[in-house]
Amino acid sequence: MRVWLSVTVLVAIALLGLWGMRRGWRARARRTAVLVPSLPDVPAAPGAPRTDDLEAVYVSSTRAGDWLDRVVAHDLGVRSPARVRVHADGVLVARTGAHDVWVPAGALRAVGTTSGQAGKFVGRDELVVLTWVPDATSGAAIDTALQVRHDDARPALLAAARALLAAPTDTDTAPSAAQEEQA
Repeated sequence: MRVWLSVTVLVAIALLGLWGMRRGWRARARRTAVLVPSLPDVPAAPGAPRTDDLEAVYVSSTRAGDWLDRVVAHDLGVRSPARVRVHADGVLVARTGAHDVWVPAGALRAVGTTSGQAGKFVGRDELVVLTWVPDATSGAAIDTALQVRHDDARPALLAAARALLAAPTDTDTAPSAAQEEQA
């Protein structure tokens, strides 16, 4: 076989492979857009900061409980450097090269750690995972994984995010102690 023919065949196979990967990524984006129809906008005033900016890597977002089922709609599948800050009203993940992610306190369901998620496996519980519901209309929860750059900053992020879980999010709908005694 001539060299030019071999090179042409290899280039064609490589281009076909790249086309297939791009097509698969777009199909996954369409499927996960049903799961996450929209993301909350970052508010102009996110509340008082509860942590300093923490350097991290935004690893990925997956369906809650399924660490391999990556969500790619709305740039959630793009791994990127990030700065994470917990505010009184939620968690801001300011990403470089991708859209920022705002996790409102009312949408947050759980905060924990894990050793791996789609796109990253670290071997011990180094990833901080925020389980939250980005769109109340779909009701589907997702896990967003962050790898904090400095190990000593991880406990502060976990404590501040867990404090958002404990804080009351809507005082109008929550019954007061007096109302509960009357019931």
